Amino acid sequence: MNGRMVLERFPAGGPRGSWPAEEFAQACRLRGQAAEVVMDLSTDAFLVIVRGATAAE
Repeated sequence: MNGRMVLERFPAGGPRGSWPAEEFAQACRLRGQAAEVVMDLSTDAFLVIVRGATAAE
């Protein structure tokens, strides 16, 4: 495992681009999670992730 947990996926081709992913990540940060948005080129999606997380969290 690469030490990250994917919290949510958002299609990159959506009409609002990365905004939904950024808004979701901000809501997670307000709840105390160190969420960030990354682009997964292989699936053409924005992923909201937490680095260093395990599946048990």
